Amino acid sequence: MGSSPHVAVVAFPFSSHAPKLLAVARALATAAPSATFSFLSTAGSLERLRGAGAAVPGNLRLVEVPTGGGDDDEEDTPAWRRMELFVEAAEAGGLKQSLEAAARAAAPAGAAATVTCVVGDAFMSMAAEAGVPWVAVWTGGPCALLAHLLGDALREDIGDHAASRGDELLTSHAGLGSFRVRDLPFGGANPSGEMHRVMSLLLHRVARRLPRAASAVALNAFPGLFPPDVSAALDGALPNSLALGPYHLLPGAAAPAASGDPHGCLAWLDRRPERAVVYVSFGTVAALPPDELRQLASGLEAAGAPFLWSLREESWPLLPPGFLDRAGASGSGTGLVVPWAPQGAVLRHPAVGAFVAHSGWGAVVEGMSGGVPMACRPFFGDQQMNARAVAELWGFGTSFEDSGPMTRGGVAAAVTSLLAGEEGAPMRARARELQAKVDEAFQPDGGSMNNFRKFVEIVCARA
Repeated sequence: MGSSPHVAVVAFPFSSHAPKLLAVARALATAAPSATFSFLSTAGSLERLRGAGAAVPGNLRLVEVPTGGGDDDEEDTPAWRRMELFVEAAEAGGLKQSLEAAARAAAPAGAAATVTCVVGDAFMSMAAEAGVPWVAVWTGGPCALLAHLLGDALREDIGDHAASRGDELLTSHAGLGSFRVRDLPFGGANPSGEMHRVMSLLLHRVARRLPRAASAVALNAFPGLFPPDVSAALDGALPNSLALGPYHLLPGAAAPAASGDPHGCLAWLDRRPERAVVYVSFGTVAALPPDELRQLASGLEAAGAPFLWSLREESWPLLPPGFLDRAGASGSGTGLVVPWAPQGAVLRHPAVGAFVAHSGWGAVVEGMSGGVPMACRPFFGDQQMNARAVAELWGFGTSFEDSGPMTRGGVAAAVTSLLAGEEGAPMRARARELQAKVDEAFQPDGGSMNNFRKFVEIVCARA
């Protein structure tokens, strides 16, 4: 009919998924100013995004979707149950109704404004049943996605022997030959618990729907990041696979009015020598056991290097007695502990020379973008595969996972090695090489930019 596209960007409103989807939505809206974009998430998710500076272009509006019977911020309801309620409601027609509501909200003066394309977090795979072309966005590690897509074959191969075969390489599965059985994102040797059940069902649906129903799949990676066998396996398993990341570097992805740096992290880094600081963060969900947290703190002190630690305030009382005073929480000492840091900017600051993290995929690509070598302590989901890739595929870091829980001595040794040790020199060099490849991918004719233009064409060619 000649009308402009109306694209609904659908977030999965848990963990760090929504901020990543909003970055993609901002980039799309910036690249296609004549199109209309609606960003769909729950009220609690949207409130958090607004609090983090979720200013958006004029052609992008935020639209609330129902939680499915429970407030997604209700602390009395376990996280797994909030997730289950939301997914069940979305699967039962809630997403389709939300798309209709978005269309009505976007209609000029009562005219029709039907949604022409859904750009959805891959976790929201029920978009495949909404009767609208679906372009999926995968926010996690691409190798973990490949493992989920090959899940039935992997489970048939491994059977009940995951524990005894943990160190066995997955050489008989295309693209996964560098990974071990114990790296797989299926819950480890003894998967249990309600969250595992909910996530297993959700990811089973993703693996079933993506190959047959998605028009394209965006990956938070850049062309050439993975070895040819991994890229070929992803291309073979996915329809129109487009590596166009890291998402946070896409033009327009950053918030026009972000929350900035309320705790003075960047000013503190400005006073530190180049590549001298270790940055520590375990994201918004993962939490170290109390003893490991204290070992990490003691290890940072033992290393003697300046450190910046982004740590939720509820964990501060678990730190060793006097640690905050000795570090200099006011910014006058060798360390700075804050409840939140602008991670992307921190990792691109020239003073940062090492990154201790949980190896969530967002942290990994931000570490690459800053050219910062990593020490990984994975917890769950795709983090084991990501940590393995950091150490084995790219060689710009190491993993505590192979040596057990973090200890004072292990932390001190890892930090010292990454910052200046002879053993860490190859990792520092690889980190700089990866940073150069990221920068190249975002040149005007770079791989990520070329794929992003294809992505915009696919998304907006539905009117």
